[in-house]
Amino acid sequence: IEAEDMNGWLAKMQNKVTPKDKITFTRQFATLIGAGLPLSNALRTVNDQTNAKGMKIVIEEVLADVESGKSLTDACEKHPEVFDRVYLALVQAGEMSGTLDLSLKRLADQQEKDAAVMAKIRGALTSPLITLAVIIAVMVFLMIEVVPQVEDLYISLDKDLPALTSVMVAGANFLMHQWYVILIMVVLIVWFMIWFLRTNVGIRWMAVFKLNVPMFKGLFLRLYNGRFARTMQNLMSTGVALLDSMQISAEAMNNIVLQEQIEEAEKKVRAGKPLSEALQGADYILPLVPQMAAIGEESGKMDEMLGKAAKVYEDELDEQVAVSKMEITSPHGAIP
Repeated sequence: IEAEDMNGWLAKMQNKVTPKDKITFTRQFATLIGAGLPLSNALRTVNDQTNAKGMKIVIEEVLADVESGKSLTDACEKHPEVFDRVYLALVQAGEMSGTLDLSLKRLADQQEKDAAVMAKIRGALTSPLITLAVIIAVMVFLMIEVVPQVEDLYISLDKDLPALTSVMVAGANFLMHQWYVILIMVVLIVWFMIWFLRTNVGIRWMAVFKLNVPMFKGLFLRLYNGRFARTMQNLMSTGVALLDSMQISAEAMNNIVLQEQIEEAEKKVRAGKPLSEALQGADYILPLVPQMAAIGEESGKMDEMLGKAAKVYEDELDEQVAVSKMEITSPHGAIP
């Protein structure tokens, strides 16, 4: 049984569809549909050009369903791990309006922007982790190599160790002779954190932490607000209704706190309030979003105005990522 479970896990990892695989599929699919190829032929051609095993399996199953008479939306809906609600809504809107190629292009553009933004965020988060790892390595080196030499020096001089030095010597001895205890503690802490962050409490804690941690608060606020505005723009521009767009956009946040605030705003819109008023007062919705929504309501160009808000936050995010990296790596930056 254990061997079967391990084989199943390995197969799942090997067949995993990466964001890059999905972007490539969507971009190629949009190009072929735009060129006038029938749906089945376009799927078959993309499948022939795909090397990723996991994506190939998904395309083959989607193609089989389409050829059996199902719509593309219904065929994609069977693979929620690959096609989220935003994807399905845009595909459905494209099928209904006859503009599937445009919907797929919007999807590819959004996926590429999301992937680029997340890569920048990861880069900004990696720098302090590397700095912290270097600091810990230097401290361990000092405890193992330098502190024992200081102890020997005091012994050779027949002098008592100062209180602070005694504490450091005790720590060095513990580190050298009881290292396995520290290793066990680190493993237990890591295991606990992984388990905790999968619980409902842990998911909410991490969501709040991202939105309030001083060094990266601005990054995540712009990331989520830009994602919300961009998703709303793409959905509404393809004809998805406002309330449906809000529901789908809330799920796309990947942050339970933002999701709940957007869902609360959706209830206010359902009760008759305009979107601009419904978003005002939300703790983590930045002011530009309701302001641009108000302009959109007056001009009748809601999707266009939300797209402009998204562009502002995406540009600000790029600038803030660059500034964060400079502060972290600079000798006069946030980390001494």
